[in-house]
Amino acid sequence: MSTTGQFSTKSPTIKRILKESQELTLHPSPDFAASPLESNLFEWHFTLRGPPSPSPYASGLYHGRIVLPPSYPLRPPSFRFLTPSGRFEVNREICLSISGFHEETWQPAWGIRTALLAIRGFMDSESGGAVGGMDADEGVKRRLAGESGRWRCRECGRGNEEIMKEQEEACAERGGGEEEKVPEELRLGYRDQLGEGQAKGEDGGKKEDGPEKNKSMVDAGAQKRERETETTAAIGGVRAPQAIPAQMPVRPQQQRPVQRHPQQQATVQAQVRPQTVDTAWLDKAIIGVAGALAFMVLRYLFL
Repeated sequence: MSTTGQFSTKSPTIKRILKESQELTLHPSPDFAASPLESNLFEWHFTLRGPPSPSPYASGLYHGRIVLPPSYPLRPPSFRFLTPSGRFEVNREICLSISGFHEETWQPAWGIRTALLAIRGFMDSESGGAVGGMDADEGVKRRLAGESGRWRCRECGRGNEEIMKEQEEACAERGGGEEEKVPEELRLGYRDQLGEGQAKGEDGGKKEDGPEKNKSMVDAGAQKRERETETTAAIGGVRAPQAIPAQMPVRPQQQRPVQRHPQQQATVQAQVRPQTVDTAWLDKAIIGVAGALAFMVLRYLFL
């Protein structure tokens, strides 16, 4: 029994949900089927094929649930896989850039079709520790893929093979059948997520020692100061010169004259004068002795 009459068709959210349901019916995809439950327009069930070979999910058919928030499409839906796959945990909300875990990356222009295309293309990537993800061995993934066609949903009352067989018939009837591609903006988003996961893994395996880490921090600080100096100089139009410590001029030490009292000056003069008199007397004595010697020599020669 349909519940469309229980909701106001004037609501933008209800209009959007009914429009997407009609679009998926008129333009079916060979890779997935999706429709709201008859008892609840805000809960959808989907069945999708695994990514093409050589993916280990290539032969798999996977069933899951989509829960739309009351403010859809302003807020993203949430997704759960019900069929075991080895890639996602069973009946646990998965973390994707298009899910409720990352509302900041969701775009209201996206819809159920876009989300299912993205999930199908995202299955071959590694979980990277994301919520709801897992990384089973490739052999386990291939085994689960082979068993997935016989899986049946209790709420839908149908199996995956039955659902996809009806989808193939609808594609043949309405002219569908071409494989759809993931939008480029979602491809870029997943590529960025994978890069972040790998970077975190590498950082987790490499830890710097204390001295090396401190050294790198010091070097980084020096480089930052150098860049700031160059930037400031570039703004001013002149390269900043290297700082040279200023040298203070050295003043010659002044010698203060020694002040002497009058008594000290008289004593010094008295000491100088006797020395002068004694020296004159000694000169005269030497001259007298020399003259006497000369007289005696002459007298001895002529006598």
